[in-house]
Amino acid sequence: QVQLVESGGGLVQPGGSLRLSCAASGFTLDYYTIGWFRQAPGKEREGVSCISSSDGSTYYVDSVKGRFTISRDNAKNMVYLEMNSLKPADTAVYYCAAVHPLITTVQITCIFRGAEFDYWGQGTQVTVSS
Repeated sequence: QVQLVESGGGLVQPGGSLRLSCAASGFTLDYYTIGWFRQAPGKEREGVSCISSSDGSTYYVDSVKGRFTISRDNAKNMVYLEMNSLKPADTAVYYCAAVHPLITTVQITCIFRGAEFDYWGQGTQVTVSS
């Protein structure tokens, strides 16, 4: 059974840190572009960060650049999102997703091609509040 399972969300104060994990089962992440998306109440889903399968190139939405870091451990079939200096605006449900590499850049994949991702996790809530 193909599955993506996120973990690591929670309640954190502004300025704090969280590390989200995404575990894959039933398929191998090596050959997939992986993305972290988020959706806040009343807002559209947003591509936060993506990492390619080929050369490890990455994309970050402007609002998280310098604060978030995406990484993958193919040996463990895991993907991570390290989130530092968290802000209340980062509050959302975070999802990891996987897609066979599209014939475009990882940036375009993340910003515009979210609907084409093949597999999605169930999401993990991140709440940044004092």
